[in-house]
Parts: sequence; structure tokens; C-alpha cells
Amino acid sequence: MAALSEPAAALLPTEPNGVEVVAKFFRALGDPVRLRLLEFLLHEEHTVTECVAHVGLSQGRVSAHLACLSDCGYVQVRRQGRFAHYRVPDPRVADLVLLARSLAADNAAALAACMRITPST
Repeated sequence: MAALSEPAAALLPTEPNGVEVVAKFFRALGDPVRLRLLEFLLHEEHTVTECVAHVGLSQGRVSAHLACLSDCGYVQVRRQGRFAHYRVPDPRVADLVLLARSLAADNAAALAACMRITPST
């Protein structure tokens, strides 16, 4: 019998509420508008007005999505006068989204057929 290898590193945090925090991290990415905003903000900062034009939603809805992304640490805001400029400060966000895109493509049929997770409206 082969010797057992060392145990793999834990994927999830062991501290209280650690798993809930990781789940919340993913929920913040679970909205198509927020994903589109992240992509838009990856390489250049933009104002709310530019984000509104990019996603085609009302200023109020875009501001709410940007506030969510900011509160969760995905984007940073820089205020200049009456304007707020948003950007993605961590390049790992792009890596994460690209990995998710690849996994989603590999599982496209299963995801399309999934009835347990409904599309956001």
C-alpha cells in the first residue's frame, strides 16, 4: 500500500463565519451587471456617468451596483469634486473572472439547464 501523502491545504477558512464571507465574496460577483462593470473598470477608471453609458441602466441602479462592488472591495472610488471615479485596484479580479468564464464555458450545457439557480432580473 502506498504511503499517504500530506493532507492538502484547506480551501476554505476555518475561523467562525469564514465560509460565509467566501460565499458573500461570490454572491457579489453573481450579477451580470456587476460583472460587466468589473470588466469595464479593469484597465481604466471611469465615472458613474461613463458606467451608466456602458451598461445602459439608470444612474441609480448603476450607483447601487458600484456601491456593492466598492463595499465588497472589488472596486475603489476616488472622489474629485462632485465626480466619483471607479477602478479595479487588484489585477487578480481579471484572473478570477477569466477562470470563471473558462469554467462556465466548459459547463455551459449544465449551467443552461440548471433550474436551481435562476437568472437575476
